[in-house]
Amino acid sequence: MLTLTLSESFTHILFQLGIGGIGGFLIGYAMRKVIKVALIVGVVVFSLIFLAYTDVINVDYSGLSETASSFVNAVNPALNLLTPLFAHIPFIVSLVFGLFLGFRRE
Repeated sequence: MLTLTLSESFTHILFQLGIGGIGGFLIGYAMRKVIKVALIVGVVVFSLIFLAYTDVINVDYSGLSETASSFVNAVNPALNLLTPLFAHIPFIVSLVFGLFLGFRRE
């Protein structure tokens, strides 16, 4: 039977908090950069949708539907990963906190 002392348990939790916080900060900083690119892509996509609506261009919606369907089918197994995530709540909380700090950093 494996038993941990209080200091060993505390060290393990601090390690998770530290790694989660640093990882969250880096992810938040990267997300901030990605969002800038996503806004530009969004404007381009919105422009294409507007042009399709006004019949300036023609869009093949069946191909778009097939691509979206295959994406959803690929992401669906990832939902099974939610259960193990609950076992790592200290890591997740510190990751979200670091994510918030990294996202706010200028």
